[in-house]
Amino acid sequence: MDRTRINSFYRGFLLNGIVPFWWKHGVDSAQGGVMSSMTEDGARISEDKYLWSQGRWAWVASALYNRIEARPEFLQSARDTVAFLLAHGRDEHGRWVYRTTREGKVMEGHTSIYADCFAVYGISEYYRASNDEQALRVALDTFARVCRRVEEEDFDEVAPYRLPRGRRPHAVPMILTEVANELAQTTGDPAIERAADDYAMRVMNHFVRAEHDLLVLEFLDRNYQLLPGAEGAAVMPGHGIESMWFVLHWARRKGRADVIRKAAAVVKRQLEAAWDPEYGGLYLAIDANGGAPFLANPEKKIWWPHTEALYALLLLHELTGEAWCEEWFQRVEDWSLQHFAMPDSGEWRQRLDRQGKPITELIALPVKDPFHLPRAVILMVQLTS
Repeated sequence: MDRTRINSFYRGFLLNGIVPFWWKHGVDSAQGGVMSSMTEDGARISEDKYLWSQGRWAWVASALYNRIEARPEFLQSARDTVAFLLAHGRDEHGRWVYRTTREGKVMEGHTSIYADCFAVYGISEYYRASNDEQALRVALDTFARVCRRVEEEDFDEVAPYRLPRGRRPHAVPMILTEVANELAQTTGDPAIERAADDYAMRVMNHFVRAEHDLLVLEFLDRNYQLLPGAEGAAVMPGHGIESMWFVLHWARRKGRADVIRKAAAVVKRQLEAAWDPEYGGLYLAIDANGGAPFLANPEKKIWWPHTEALYALLLLHELTGEAWCEEWFQRVEDWSLQHFAMPDSGEWRQRLDRQGKPITELIALPVKDPFHLPRAVILMVQLTS
């Protein structure tokens, strides 16, 4: 890997492209937080604020300050975003709501545990910059409640998706691996350390399936057993790759060379299974058995699996030195820059069809997400500095 080239290119992209785009089109200096209901080029669609995006932006702004440059505007945006979250983000039970107006009036209440998780993630990073004890207490209370709630039999708060009764989604231990691992480093709390251990091993011991040659399944039953039919063979390769670098962050801290080796094999498997041999790029979803995919929009080429692959491959090359990491990094980077890059705006477009042509149809939330690309680039710059 040419670390000097990677650092120079992505630092410039971050500070001269991504940051100006979001400070021009997204940062809400009047009300706090970020406006993300916009078109690819930044034109505002609505003033709705999804709490996913607010928690994610709290992480991005804080990480820019903590990990890239200690600019006052980065810390100010992080502070304003956390203030918005604390003032408007929770209901009377301490659960995080799904969507508000620009000013913070609740439009949709608690329907997604991921809003809670991203609030914790963002506040944890913000605390490292601010030492805001009030915010950290909220994050700790939220984390404890989330850990209890996801184990209850009637748990189904996974909007914008649906979770039938009797299922365990990979996305829950996946996100909680990274959230717990980061929160453990922020607080030094042994109980949170143990939670990070537990969630990382749930991913590796249950959702990574040997019978499917290390593909990561998205759904199991409550006992972590296989489900029948297409649902039980659902694979979202980008999730699998992102999940593995979450695990790698944990394994690197813990000195778990065995887990690093296995995670490397898992990433390689997802890439090989998901790469489109005709048009290039990573499919959004596949079927572990080669059938029709269970998940929606399987042939779409979405920006976030590619950003997650870039960082995962750079991290794996750092940890293992294996040549395939560099080969795949170059392949993913070349395709991504050719198809997602928007040089005039400084950002990437986020949705393409299978052939790599831009589309406007809704996938998941009606937002231009201020997270996957900046997070990946922040982490890539940090790793190569």
